[in-house]
Amino acid sequence: MEAFITPGLVISLIIVAVGIFIIAKGLVIIRQSEVMVIERLGSFNRVLESGINIIIPFIEKPRPISMIRYMRMGEEYHPVTSDEIRIDRRETVMDFPGQPVVTTDNVTVKINGALYYQIIDPRRAVYEVANMSQAVEVLAKTTLRSVVGKMELDKLFESRSEVNSAIQAEMEEAASKWGVKLTRVEVQDISMPEEVEEAMRLQMAAERKRRATVTEAEGEKAAAIAMAQGQRESAILNAQGDKESAILRAQGEQESIRLVLNAIGENEENKRTVVGYLLGQSYIKALPTMAKDGERVFVPYESTALLGSMGMFRELAGSPEDVVRQGLRSGMVASAGTN
Repeated sequence: MEAFITPGLVISLIIVAVGIFIIAKGLVIIRQSEVMVIERLGSFNRVLESGINIIIPFIEKPRPISMIRYMRMGEEYHPVTSDEIRIDRRETVMDFPGQPVVTTDNVTVKINGALYYQIIDPRRAVYEVANMSQAVEVLAKTTLRSVVGKMELDKLFESRSEVNSAIQAEMEEAASKWGVKLTRVEVQDISMPEEVEEAMRLQMAAERKRRATVTEAEGEKAAAIAMAQGQRESAILNAQGDKESAILRAQGEQESIRLVLNAIGENEENKRTVVGYLLGQSYIKALPTMAKDGERVFVPYESTALLGSMGMFRELAGSPEDVVRQGLRSGMVASAGTN
């Protein structure tokens, strides 16, 4: 047995073991979306991408990056720090705990935000800042206080998207120096003191009541305007109707007088007789209306003269209708004789 174990065999086994150890140490497999920063004798050498890579043991080694992640336990967040040699280049979310922020109207609110970022340049993320995740977190908190401190409480609730855009715009320049790209910043929850919340509820109730009162007043105003416009249009239409009716009545009376005068002659005496007759008819038509509200009716002196003219008209020519008919017959006979 001792003949088979020679010094040469022992040395060969040692060399093989060392070779296997070196290969095991020097062979590095990087997964997709991950990179590794390699240092050679303490200085930056290269960045290993996904796939199979070989490094020189004891001379080259990966440079770890410090990462802080928060573990939520109930209502509290607990930070967990870890040194990682594999740098994840995927988009990462940092859900940091709520921060007290004072608005421009001196109201202290607690804002819980979420930050989405991605490591674009691993070399800068390792060498340009001591703790990249902590630096991004502190930058997000200070920027959040700066942006929200310029706004009033009501404006803060109305414009969350503007707050998110403003925070992201202010953080991009500083984060780009660390090889980090900020994709989104989201304001999740905004909590405030109970007295402020109660005051806002009362203000909201008062605002709704005011809007209801304004809406009711505007409705009444619109109804009154519509009613007034309707009455105006109705009055205009009634006046136009009265005007057209008066014109038609006047035209009818004018035509009646013309026919009567053509029938009996157009001398001055006949004209006075016809006018008196027509006025007498108007008086007679008005007498029933005049006698509605009393037992006695006082007739003016001029009416007796008109009634007398009517009697004289009947004595001279019977009735105006007879005169008209007689005049029409005379006109027809005259026309026939001429033909």
